[in-house]
Amino acid sequence: MEEKHYTQLLSADELTYHVEACALNSRESQKVLYSSFYGYAMAICDRYVNNQDDALEILNDGFLKIFKEIHHYKPAYKDVISSFKGWLRKIMVYTAIDHFRKYQKHQLVASLDDVVYHVPSVSDDAINKLSYDEIIRAVQDISPGYRAVFNLFVIEEFSHEEIAGHLGISVGTSKSNLSKARRQLQKILFKQNITSIAKNAV
Repeated sequence: MEEKHYTQLLSADELTYHVEACALNSRESQKVLYSSFYGYAMAICDRYVNNQDDALEILNDGFLKIFKEIHHYKPAYKDVISSFKGWLRKIMVYTAIDHFRKYQKHQLVASLDDVVYHVPSVSDDAINKLSYDEIIRAVQDISPGYRAVFNLFVIEEFSHEEIAGHLGISVGTSKSNLSKARRQLQKILFKQNITSIAKNAV
């Protein structure tokens, strides 16, 4: 029977307690943090892969790193929960990058079949008017190699130099894949009938 995970809301004091307990290798507190931030972490991991099994592998690897390094963790600012989520997010993103480099790096330089679609141009401004959830759903359909660059540049706000360094590609390849990702996103949005955004952006 498949286990279901539900996000639990922790107070700042509860989070602080469990973080400190995890630093002492408390299995119970590890379970609490895992279940509490499962949904948040999975949403991050999901963006980088095509299936739930790979996303779960990234998530579990990420939590192993979190529990291994948690004794070094210190809140970056006063909001304890946001600070911890930011730290967790960073670890999950870097774990996804490691996974991508290990299993899918060849897709970074793979060329798309240049199928010609006569689609209206969707400007960056039009894309920016989409909700976060709409963008994430559409990004899921971008080819994995291009999706990785798009996620890192647009969502995580990495520079092309940073992306090139993390993924082991050239800056030019990063820029090229971002451009191709945007074109794929245009086609996906068109197929999903989000054409009114394109018309309004002209």
